[in-house]
Amino acid sequence: MGEYRISRGVALRAFAALHREGVAEPVPGARWRVVRAGERTDRRPLEERIADVIADERLEVGAAFLSASVLAERFGVSRPTVTKALDKLEASGVLASGGQGRVRTVRAVPNREERS
Repeated sequence: MGEYRISRGVALRAFAALHREGVAEPVPGARWRVVRAGERTDRRPLEERIADVIADERLEVGAAFLSASVLAERFGVSRPTVTKALDKLEASGVLASGGQGRVRTVRAVPNREERS
């Protein structure tokens, strides 16, 4: 807005018009993003997408899990967002935390059918 010297209201109206045309979409957190032609967006909760990493990378029980920084870069979200999703996976028994500064490990391999 500052770069183009427009108000927040003008920007929101522009994104609303782009949304009607299917060019932009709202993102949780009161933000917008441009939709690329032919791009598929996975709208499942982040914890489900992270749980898929276990199956996709064929991780077994007891294996070290990826760090929050690596996952944040992979999914294009902030580390605190990833940490919240990892906490949910720990609470559900999928991951085990070794504590601060320690590597998370896989506690259980989730079945995709269970989450569908």
